[in-house]
Amino acid sequence: MKLSTLRSIGEKREKDFNKMGIFEVEDLVRFYPRAYLDLTERASIKTVYHNDMALVACQVNRVMPVNYGNKRKMVKAFCSQDGFPFTVVWFNQPYVAQKLKAGEYLFYGRVQNKFGQISLVNPTFEEMDKNYRLKGIVPVYSLKGALSQKVVRAAVKEAMQKCDLQSVIPWQIIRKYDLPDLVRAYYEVHNPTSHENKDVASERIALEEYFTLISAFKIIKGGKEEARLHNYTVTASEVKEFSRRFGFEFTDGQKRAVNEIFENLYSPTRMNRLVQGDVGSGKTAVALCGIYMAVKSGFTAAYLSPTEVLAAQNYNVLKRYFPEYRVGYLAGGMTAKEKREMKTALKNGEIDILCGTHAILQGDVEIPKLSFIVCDEQHRFGVAQRNALAEKGVGTDMLVMSATPIPRTLSLIFYGDLDVTTITDKPSIRQEISTGIIPESKYDDMLEYVRKETAAGKQAYFVCAKIDDDEEGSIISVTELYEELKGRLPTVRFALLHGRMKDKEKTDVMTAFKNGEYDCLVSTTVIEVGVDVPNATIMIIYNAERFGLSQLHQLRGRVGRGAEKSYCFLLMGAETDAAKERLLTLKNNTDGFKIAEKDLEMRGSGDFFGTRQSGKMLTDIKNLRYSTSVIFMAKRLSDDAFEGQLVDERLRDAAMRKYNSLKDVVLN
Repeated sequence: MKLSTLRSIGEKREKDFNKMGIFEVEDLVRFYPRAYLDLTERASIKTVYHNDMALVACQVNRVMPVNYGNKRKMVKAFCSQDGFPFTVVWFNQPYVAQKLKAGEYLFYGRVQNKFGQISLVNPTFEEMDKNYRLKGIVPVYSLKGALSQKVVRAAVKEAMQKCDLQSVIPWQIIRKYDLPDLVRAYYEVHNPTSHENKDVASERIALEEYFTLISAFKIIKGGKEEARLHNYTVTASEVKEFSRRFGFEFTDGQKRAVNEIFENLYSPTRMNRLVQGDVGSGKTAVALCGIYMAVKSGFTAAYLSPTEVLAAQNYNVLKRYFPEYRVGYLAGGMTAKEKREMKTALKNGEIDILCGTHAILQGDVEIPKLSFIVCDEQHRFGVAQRNALAEKGVGTDMLVMSATPIPRTLSLIFYGDLDVTTITDKPSIRQEISTGIIPESKYDDMLEYVRKETAAGKQAYFVCAKIDDDEEGSIISVTELYEELKGRLPTVRFALLHGRMKDKEKTDVMTAFKNGEYDCLVSTTVIEVGVDVPNATIMIIYNAERFGLSQLHQLRGRVGRGAEKSYCFLLMGAETDAAKERLLTLKNNTDGFKIAEKDLEMRGSGDFFGTRQSGKMLTDIKNLRYSTSVIFMAKRLSDDAFEGQLVDERLRDAAMRKYNSLKDVVLN
């Protein structure tokens, strides 16, 4: 049902909703509040601690014109509360100047108290005129364009009246487990009667979503057991002999993974397996053993990588370990002539192993005798991309790899269509990385250490959470930091890297850094999954409290890849007790899976991936708060439904819609 069917949404408003990914009435119902205002908890701004969030009722006295100076647009308002003056500022939101006027308002935002000067930074706001009727707990939605909270609330209310919100969980299961009413849950999430009711409602909706998704995986796996078409002839002794090429003894985890792949390839059905392991656990060596099983049996293999830099690195690795086989390379950065020549060689059967990026997914790329596929860094590819490569052959065996440790709980969700192998041990040659939390008083000392280390030939990463200027006045952007560091350390060669750069620019910068043309790389998290730079020994992460622990662990894994001792320095923007506890967990632990479990425990599954979430499967529930137990409960309910043969067409249709929406999911 289109948004235009709602009385409260005209053509202009529909475009604003579309900018937020809302195209259908059903999308609007699942557009959950990002926060809630408890109007009974208004604060006195004089008593609010620096960097705390607060709800403030006040008088707006004057709004200044938009200031376009200092590299960012700024709106400033002069306000007062019970005679006490303070300012309110918005960065990069010039439209606020047209929305504000003198009068009474409710503001909700972060309070800054610097040298006795108090201000609110980038708050949401609502006018409190004589018709102001809001009370109790009020939902706050993300906004774009000219949309206001009032407009979104009205649209959501109308959408809920038009949508079919009935549960797809069989009524027998609902009655058996005495589940709350789903329709009531939607109303409570959008219009809470209490915090407790809101939390119960969030768990009920999350349960519905996970039940549908887990059921979808059951349906897919039940119907995708394809008979084996490729008969492998490689022997176990030949695979063991190949493993000796690496020059080190495989860990027990690596041996188990290789054995499971070997058993899969000799089973009656095709393989669809995930190998997940921490940074440095030796997943690549396992994947190469799988490729060897294919080419030794006379088939062709493909190795898909998420970036050109990583693809080029994997191409060199493949050439090193497969000197007797023909290894090809295909990526978007190649010339048209090079691409044509490679495609022709593939079509003529002149390539045994193809390594490349998304370029190998194109329709005109033919790979004869393709039997084995490795999809590297699985979290960068959606199901649709994996399937597109698998369809280059018939009955191809798929091995996907991930260095993002995911707790067993969440693997039910993200890898439900795969058999999972987990490598928990690491090669003994892998160095531990020393991790430290750097207070502001030691910041200059840290920069001096970087200067000395780079002068001695070492390299360092500086990582920021944002590309642009911060939204709340407390996060440094990658562009700001880049300019600041060049001024602070003029003898150090800095490079800048972020996600808005073109692919070729990113590749060129990363390659130059790897080749030692730069001493330091100032970057966003685009380097989280990157190439090996053995000479990089220092990782510095700004506003570390803004990242998930698992993401911090991945960033830390970018160093410590050579023979030199490596260090990771964590800087906090907001030194809260909760932030300190989380970062101490990282400081005192190097096991990615234990860190992931702790992250899940501390943050909740609804926020486990934080800002890395994208794709409809995750955004369906991203603002809901719910416990880990919801996922286990959803699995139990799904098991009961399938065992009791209670799966009807309504559930099947909903499950397949959910699965199809999953195809474009990528964890950025």
